[in-house]
Amino acid sequence: MAHKDGIFLMNCWYVAAWSHDLIDGRKLARTLLEVPVVLYRGDSGRVVALDNRCCHRAAPLDLGRIEGDCLRCMYHGMKFDPSGKCIEIPGQERVPPKLGVRSYPVVERDGIVWIWMGDEDQADPAKIVDFPAMRDPAWRGIPDYMHYDANWMLIVDNLSDFAHLAFVHTNTLGGSEEYAYKTKPVAIERLEDGFRVERWHLDSDPPPYHRKVIPNKTDKVDRKNIGHMQIPGMFFLYTTFAPAGSGLKDGNKEGARSYCNCQFMTPETRRSTHFFWNYLHDFDLDDPNIARSLRNSIEEGFMEDKAFIEGQQKLLDADPEFKMLAIGADAALSHFRWVFDERVKAEQQAAKSAAQPMAMPMSQRATA
Repeated sequence: MAHKDGIFLMNCWYVAAWSHDLIDGRKLARTLLEVPVVLYRGDSGRVVALDNRCCHRAAPLDLGRIEGDCLRCMYHGMKFDPSGKCIEIPGQERVPPKLGVRSYPVVERDGIVWIWMGDEDQADPAKIVDFPAMRDPAWRGIPDYMHYDANWMLIVDNLSDFAHLAFVHTNTLGGSEEYAYKTKPVAIERLEDGFRVERWHLDSDPPPYHRKVIPNKTDKVDRKNIGHMQIPGMFFLYTTFAPAGSGLKDGNKEGARSYCNCQFMTPETRRSTHFFWNYLHDFDLDDPNIARSLRNSIEEGFMEDKAFIEGQQKLLDADPEFKMLAIGADAALSHFRWVFDERVKAEQQAAKSAAQPMAMPMSQRATA
């Protein structure tokens, strides 16, 4: 399966929700890749994802009722099992076999509900990216969600670009404009599924979000950031702060404090995005205020990004012919966009080839 406009990568796993979004019998209506979907947890604990549109009169199924692991449309009472098959029509004994809605493969893992929007026979759970910190008791964080009125690739661009930290986040995540002038990527690894970039800032003042959660607030630090962006839009940032000159660059982590940041961009439409994130830390785990402070600080930083990104989208919508020009800091994001476009092209070609009938051998044409 390929998207008709070739703008989404269909055959991959996307984050559809956090597990806690489906507590207390909640039915979650969410548009994913321009498809209306309803998610719910059945009585057995199984998470189900169906097209959020009854096949009878297009009634929204999120207004339905959970019955066991099934969902009943509360417009005319048709009942659908987790596979999407209609198994009951009130007042009608026979249920035509063609009646049903599409069901999507889902996997719940580490507090995340993953969904596969493409060809069901390609939905291999082994392809779901693993982020061990989400289940490791040595890390603590608070999962969260934001909605962007912007294309997901603009968010990918933003997260791929460490240079903006100094200016957009001077008083939050960056710390100062100095970060833009004195730091350079140590290495950019161009990977088949994205990129990995490492960046250092030595003998610097700790940024405001870090100062809020440490006792030695004015001591200089050595700061290391390692960012890993993966198809279709998953970003993992590993940050370590250590006392300046303590040898962090040589592998000495004594006195260091570390953070793991996971961010998942799932397209809602071509101009809006579901943004899931969690910022975890590995110190003072018995103090819940650390996680709360970090969550609030990171949200503050994301709101700064959001203003720019949604502003970009408005301007791009107003002038679709505008071409963005690259600078040196764009190496990672340019590679990611190229890799993504190649994946989409390959998916489109595979779908086109599968749709074409096999050519008839010459020996059969004369008798056909």
